[in-house]
Amino acid sequence: MVPLRTRVKICGLTRPEDVDAAVQAGADAIGLVFYPKSSRLVSLKQARRLREAAPAFVDVVALFVNAMPDEVQAVIDHVQPDFLQFHGDEPPEYCAGFNHRYIRAFRLGAPDLNCSDAVLRACQTYAQAAAWLFDSYSPGYGGSGRVLDTDLLHAVRQSPDSRPVVLAGGLVAESVAASIRSVHPYAVDVSSGVEASPGIKSAEKIQAFMRGVREGDAVRAQALDLA
Repeated sequence: MVPLRTRVKICGLTRPEDVDAAVQAGADAIGLVFYPKSSRLVSLKQARRLREAAPAFVDVVALFVNAMPDEVQAVIDHVQPDFLQFHGDEPPEYCAGFNHRYIRAFRLGAPDLNCSDAVLRACQTYAQAAAWLFDSYSPGYGGSGRVLDTDLLHAVRQSPDSRPVVLAGGLVAESVAASIRSVHPYAVDVSSGVEASPGIKSAEKIQAFMRGVREGDAVRAQALDLA
């Protein structure tokens, strides 16, 4: 699926003013982290406030890492996110068990995700996912800022049953245009790349990142016109 424009999710928001900055810059979605070990962790009360700051047509995504089912259900009940995002070792039946649209994240370069065919096989077990998100492998879960090896996405990009591809992992304003031109993702997801400090976003960096996305889309559109 090659979109007419690349969607953007700004993840790891903790303050209403950062929601406003993301919305003003043109983000399509914001991400709220419910992983206790993350410096971007938000409480249910905090998340509800951030959810209320998001206007219509800006999706709210709740991110989990190996959470207990009752923890996920509490977020669904109190925050009412548009999507769930599972970033740990959750099996397909767990992800689908909440009767809620979800995004499945994969950490490329992990021992079982270190070749293109293995990545595709892992993704295909999550055929019900609304999108497949690809981050770089690190000992922790997400937010490492490490650049992923996009060569590992070759089989996914060629597969006729691929879900929309969301590119994450080390994206910054200076690199996102090149990543868009190379991978043609449905969306990009950024967290540490637009931060002043962990969990604190920079409005200037968000705006610069969005300019990079538009630059990548413009060059790609020009290439399509010339084809």
